[in-house]
Amino acid sequence: MSTIAAVLAATPSPSPSGVPDVDVTPGVAGFVAIALVAVVTILLVVDMTRRIRRTRYRAEVRERLEAEVAGDRADAPAADGTTAGAPVTDEPSRRAAEDGRADVGDDTERG
Repeated sequence: MSTIAAVLAATPSPSPSGVPDVDVTPGVAGFVAIALVAVVTILLVVDMTRRIRRTRYRAEVRERLEAEVAGDRADAPAADGTTAGAPVTDEPSRRAAEDGRADVGDDTERG
């Protein structure tokens, strides 16, 4: 046991490097990399906001049009024998036939 203790005591601990930690910087390459990440992040946030706004606007317009059509149907009796409570559009069935899924929501952007 004393030989192990003597070997451990004789082994010097790692000495600090010649350059202090405060002098180590990422340099120009690091600044450019972080600046690019920041610019790309800002552009992605702006694009996402625009897409969300466009999707909401389309949903509002669709709701207004469906409300107008539903109001017109409620005022006039249907000539083809359908009831006034029938769906305004065939959008859910069209979407299901289009991509084989019935779980596609209204706020999914197409195109």
